[in-house]
Amino acid sequence: MAIKNVFAETTALKKQIENLSVAALQQEMQDNCELLVLDIREIQEVVDLGTLPGAKHVARGMLEFWADPASPYYRDYFAEEKRIVVFCAGGGRSVYATLALKDMGYKNVAHLEVGFNGWKKGDGEVQDVAATSKWVRRK
Repeated sequence: MAIKNVFAETTALKKQIENLSVAALQQEMQDNCELLVLDIREIQEVVDLGTLPGAKHVARGMLEFWADPASPYYRDYFAEEKRIVVFCAGGGRSVYATLALKDMGYKNVAHLEVGFNGWKKGDGEVQDVAATSKWVRRK
């Protein structure tokens, strides 16, 4: 069996989820104060590059554990009825994360199709977290 081409697979999987543009997410961020925006990039990416204003960092490897109310790792900002938008750097990892949350039972989940990189190119506001993060980049 050949190894799947991850880019072809994520392109195909996008047909199963809601894909948001930068403008659509900006509008949701203005209209919905209960919106949960999840940054699933590695912590180094978040510290080095910043994040979307108000986004919660959830390491991709912990997403399901933090989102499961029965898990000892559960984070209470997850709620079944909340609107959740997931993003990564380029919109690939967030496809898988969105599908994972939907598979867990979260119904109102979407992802930022162009990811953080597209957000920055679209002049989206970036929150600098380097000064407040307990994680630092060592030189």
